[in-house]
Amino acid sequence: MSNLIQALNSARVRGWLYQGLFLAGILAVAWYLVSNTLTNLANRGVATGLGFLGREAGFEIGESLLSYSASDTYLKALVVGLLNTLSVSAAGVVLATVLGVLIGIARLSSNWMVNRFATLYVETIRNVPLLLQLVVWYTIMNRLPSPREAMEVLPHVFLSNRGMKFPVLAEHAGHGWILLALLAGIAAAIGIVRYSRRHREATGKPFPTLPAAVAALLLPPAAMFIATGAPLAFDVPVLAGFNFEGGGAITPEFTALLIGLSVYTAGFIAEIVRSGILAVPHGQTEAGLALGLSPGHILRLVILPQALRVIVPPLTSQYLNLTKNSSLAVAIGYPDLVSVSNTSANQTGQVVEAVAMMMVVYLIISLSISGFMNWYNRRVALVTR
Repeated sequence: MSNLIQALNSARVRGWLYQGLFLAGILAVAWYLVSNTLTNLANRGVATGLGFLGREAGFEIGESLLSYSASDTYLKALVVGLLNTLSVSAAGVVLATVLGVLIGIARLSSNWMVNRFATLYVETIRNVPLLLQLVVWYTIMNRLPSPREAMEVLPHVFLSNRGMKFPVLAEHAGHGWILLALLAGIAAAIGIVRYSRRHREATGKPFPTLPAAVAALLLPPAAMFIATGAPLAFDVPVLAGFNFEGGGAITPEFTALLIGLSVYTAGFIAEIVRSGILAVPHGQTEAGLALGLSPGHILRLVILPQALRVIVPPLTSQYLNLTKNSSLAVAIGYPDLVSVSNTSANQTGQVVEAVAMMMVVYLIISLSISGFMNWYNRRVALVTR
């Protein structure tokens, strides 16, 4: 008995005991919810399980990165929806980051016009609901001219209410080798950047990083391009009837969703960038000026590297928000994961499974983004030696 009392007096033992009791309570609640749900579904004669994924879907998907038809399975339909979600989210993250950084820096500009415009952008965009912005962008896309009256914004690039049509490279056997050479060039460029950093830290002497990295990036694919016979034929879109044939296409739904997500999220990223820059002591700017650096070099080499430790953590939340906000695509008809899952649930009646799969997929995506950003945050953290 005395040993038990002595163990309970230990903060470590009590901590493990409380955590064990809490975990047991969570598992009990989860077991009750799952068993109660399965019992209610069985009483109502509703089938459960994931067997429906192997059945024929029976519905078309307007936009797909994979070849898909109505005769394919529900599983493939969900994969198509997932790829659509990932594609618009990845493109949105890149565009929102670039636009947000530019707007955030513009808010600190000494030019009155630039500063006021950036402030107006941030204060307007952040206070208009995203769903409303998506509807506005989709309406704008649908008000464009018909394909017969399409605007040729660039040579062989047409913009209409059917989306944007543009030339694409015609398939050639040498393209695979060129892609491999490009990947090798990217790896070589990364190696040069790392070597230049170590060289500068060890010797204090500059290294021609940019020209060397650009050469390493471009020379291998250029050499392979020449070696494979310079395959540079294009598939150009041509008006045939009421629409264009050939070439590549970006649909109005994808465009409206991408613009809406990017513009909206960029307003929040701009404030994150602005606050990160302001968190760096002004003495760093004065030190850069004393060394003879230009304002652009001070921002790129002194301020932003130190501001990243403040910028990256809240930036992770914005990336997560953009990915989850892509589920609003159902409002403008873009076939993302939520839209395809809803259609599958309506046809099969297995709503619980469809919702559960969506929850698991978004959880995995969110954890993946958080894990990558945490890794990057550790890489850019200031290290005191």
